[in-house]
Parts: sequence; C-alpha cells; structure tokens
Amino acid sequence: MQTEFDMENDESVERMKQRYTRLTASLAKLGPVLQGTICERTIQRNDPQRPHAQKTYGPYYQWTFKRDGKTVTVNLTPRQAKVYQCAIANHRKLEDILENMRTLSRDILEHTTKGVRKRNPRP
Repeated sequence: MQTEFDMENDESVERMKQRYTRLTASLAKLGPVLQGTICERTIQRNDPQRPHAQKTYGPYYQWTFKRDGKTVTVNLTPRQAKVYQCAIANHRKLEDILENMRTLSRDILEHTTKGVRKRNPRP
C-alpha cells in the first residue's frame, strides 16, 4: 500500500522526469556550439601626416580559444564574428542545460533507488 508520502514522491519524480525530457528537447534546438570568446579590437597610431593626431584602425575581431592546452587566436571578419558569437552563446546555453540535467538526474536517482539509510543526527 502506498502512503501519502510515496504518492507525493511519485508525482515529484514524474515532474522531474518531465523537466528532464524538456531539457533534452532544448538540446536538439541548439545550433552550432563553440568554445571561446570574441574580442573587438581597435588600434590607434600617431598620424605621420598630422602631428599630435591619432589615426584609428579597426575594429578587428578575434576569436580566442584553447586547443591542446594552448591559447589560439584567430582573426575574423565582422560577419564571422556574429556567427561565431551565436555559437559561443549556444555553448553557454548547452552548459546550463547540462548542469540542470545533471542535477535532475541526481535527484531522480536519489528518489527512485534505495541506498544506505542515512543516520539520524546526534542530539
């Protein structure tokens, strides 16, 4: 016979499983995924034709990431920078989704499997 606690527990587990299913569906909606950062750079130099004036070059876009433990920097066009930035944002969403999935998985497993009983705290 199921107690009221068990029924609440079953409903709770079902809600967690539904949330987990929604998270897996959101993974399929992500586009390309890329690690790293995009930086916009400008360069200022003294103008040889006009003393005390500065000339600005840029903006230049650079994608920086790690490959085999080393930092790699790649120059990008403005169009590439926008596309790469979306892929980097997708990577951050992916990490958030995975973290939520890990937490839910742990909670589901704790509620659906029996383990060693926890000790009562000492008075």
